[in-house]
Amino acid sequence: MAKTFKIALAGNPNCGKTTLFNNLTGMRQHVGNWPGKTVEKKEGSFTYKGRKIDVIDLPGTYSLTAYSIEEVIARDYIIEQSPDIVVNIVDACNLERNLYLTAQLIELGANVVLALNMNKFACRKGLKIDEKKLSELLGIHVIKIEAVDKTGKEELIESVLKTTSSGKKSENRITYGREIEEHLAQLEEVVKGCIVLNENISPKWLALKLIEKDKQVIKKVSDLKNGKEVLEKAGVIQKHLSEVFGEDVDAAIADARYGFIAGMLKESVEKPGIDKLTMSDNIDKIVTNRILGIPLFLIMMYLMFQITFTAAAPLMELVDGLMGFLAEQSIALLTSLACPDWLISLVADGIIGGVGSVIIFLPNILLLFLMISFLEDSGYMARAAFIMDRVMHKIGLHGKSFIPMILGFGCNVPAIMATRTLENKRDRILTILINPFMSCGARLPVYVLFVSAFFSNNQGLVIFSLYILGIIIAIIMGLIFKKTLFKGSSAPFVMELPPYRFPTFKGTVIHMWERGRVFLIKAGTIIFSVVLVIWFLGSVPFGVEYASEQSVIGMIGKTIAPIFKPLGFGTWQASVSLIFGVLAKEVVVGTLGTLYGVAEEGLGTVLAQTFTPLTAYAFMVFTLLYIPCVAVLAAIKRETNSWKWMWFSAAYLTAVAWVGAFIVYQGGLLLGFG
Repeated sequence: MAKTFKIALAGNPNCGKTTLFNNLTGMRQHVGNWPGKTVEKKEGSFTYKGRKIDVIDLPGTYSLTAYSIEEVIARDYIIEQSPDIVVNIVDACNLERNLYLTAQLIELGANVVLALNMNKFACRKGLKIDEKKLSELLGIHVIKIEAVDKTGKEELIESVLKTTSSGKKSENRITYGREIEEHLAQLEEVVKGCIVLNENISPKWLALKLIEKDKQVIKKVSDLKNGKEVLEKAGVIQKHLSEVFGEDVDAAIADARYGFIAGMLKESVEKPGIDKLTMSDNIDKIVTNRILGIPLFLIMMYLMFQITFTAAAPLMELVDGLMGFLAEQSIALLTSLACPDWLISLVADGIIGGVGSVIIFLPNILLLFLMISFLEDSGYMARAAFIMDRVMHKIGLHGKSFIPMILGFGCNVPAIMATRTLENKRDRILTILINPFMSCGARLPVYVLFVSAFFSNNQGLVIFSLYILGIIIAIIMGLIFKKTLFKGSSAPFVMELPPYRFPTFKGTVIHMWERGRVFLIKAGTIIFSVVLVIWFLGSVPFGVEYASEQSVIGMIGKTIAPIFKPLGFGTWQASVSLIFGVLAKEVVVGTLGTLYGVAEEGLGTVLAQTFTPLTAYAFMVFTLLYIPCVAVLAAIKRETNSWKWMWFSAAYLTAVAWVGAFIVYQGGLLLGFG
């Protein structure tokens, strides 16, 4: 049997790399983190003509210069893990910028095939690309593809297999000028004579990196036998070249790469005399307009929530009916088997009542993630960050910080991890501190439960108001932090706006499923475990009425309930649900379902006896703003590398939540909404 073939996908952000990954692997993929890193790692596989092919989606990078963790990961993987081939996905509309990474991959000595993507967009811009000429000049296979469909897919796979079987390595054709070339050759000989290299590392590439003062490479060479001698020679050459060029040598080397790219494009690409306005350009005149941009963003969000709840309603009824059927059948079965009352209560009140009250919201969560994925893949989310740049500057940040905040609508954990793309430490910490105000998908079951019971005619509008409230509070706290903890001006913001694309059905569904699966895993692990604990605490001391004030959980709730009384929801059941909600926000609903021993439909009826529309809204505001779940706290600790910021976040977020809910409830009473 032929050995498994390994492909690494490399490319700039927004080049279509992940779309191609989804196209190749479909659902046969899994997501984790790179060892010891918080950067997402995607791996998948597919079978071609009976041969299994593994695909690794490397982090999106503009270069391999090791300025960022993504660049280090991509470079180290190619060197240390030896993929059979690197498929470099390139945006045909932005060849000059994209081919810089290609040049560095070839310098590295990687086995490269270039996948020229988004050719339809290039044609609309009037670009005529001669891929055969480009292939000849680069010395590697160049295949035109469309990552969103099957265009060029088979030809790309055939080229990948053909390139690998030939055994030929990519040849570096860049010339860096006589002065650099001479000294590069000298250092290359020193490298060959002094140290033993991994077979995947070219001596010329290593010499080039040393001349560029690459910190990662210098550190690794210093640990090698005779490495000090190599570094001393590199230092002498570096100093000489700096004197010759009157600038950093790495700038001269970068100029050589861009010069090579410019000359190559002149021979292989025909450009229109006047740049044509594309459809993306015309749409951006409206979407990124200084006056219309933010109102359009708000309308887009409102429509997203309205569609989510309108479309999910019949699906929720189906799930609710299924959970009710399971409860009835379980009770009937256990009763017929003469099972003890405690076991019947455990299954009906604990497991089905608790977990079932959360599972019922799966349609809402999947639909919301589906629409967020659609907006991300279409290119609109990048525009949202762009139009929010002016607002973010008011709080000492820039539009790039809004991207992690948008990600927070899905889950605050990857959103906080995404702050690593911010170069400034001050910007990172400030963005992390306000990110939990972005209402994650885990809070959605709480909102749906209460709006269904109290705001059935305005569900989308009420939930939209909570998401907007989160953004407003984040801006207010950002302003406060800017004046106190984080004084100083914000960094300038330049962001790439990818062309609009119609997302593929497969890609959007995969992104939705990746996020929805996290919710299901929580329901089957954390939420299941918590509802069992809550059921047990609601049943002891044995002999008391289940989930009564005399039970252990009732006594805990009665102790902490006075804290929430000024907020309008001072019942012990509500208090307990919020405490356990720190483990995972979905647990708030699971806890209420377990304590009342009912699934979602009956739960809404029970809550109507202890809540009013005003107290229900205050409860949702508190849920939106208070201490995030333990997974988010752990992410804050990891990304700030400080216990101080983690505990500060927990304390100040809960204080803001109490004040916010207090204002809503007491203000509502004053205005006559009680």
